[in-house]
Amino acid sequence: QLQLVESGGGLVQPGGSLRLSCVVSGESLDYYTIGWFRQAPGKEREGVSCISTIGTADFADSVKGRFTISRDNAKNTVYLQMNNLKPEDTAQYYCAVAYLQRCLPLWGGGTDFGSWGQGTQVTVSS
Repeated sequence: QLQLVESGGGLVQPGGSLRLSCVVSGESLDYYTIGWFRQAPGKEREGVSCISTIGTADFADSVKGRFTISRDNAKNTVYLQMNNLKPEDTAQYYCAVAYLQRCLPLWGGGTDFGSWGQGTQVTVSS
């Protein structure tokens, strides 16, 4: 059974950076597409980024040009590098895995993803 553990969240000032990590245990990541999602209080969950088994990435419009995603299959870990953070990036961030080769067109809805982590909090504030 897959287990996902996120880390790297925290409090950062606007314009700052954070790198989130998602360590997956239980199976090899080689055959999984990985997604990062976030949910702010009172808001719906939204897809942030998705990376396919071969490293093809997709991003929400709100984070394009600021966030990057990468994966290290040898470490069974996926990273979300977040730069130029804004207060509106404040949310609980979750990683999730889908037994798919690629990010499907509606990946941002999250329904393709079967296993989820517990999340890590990101707060952007001065």
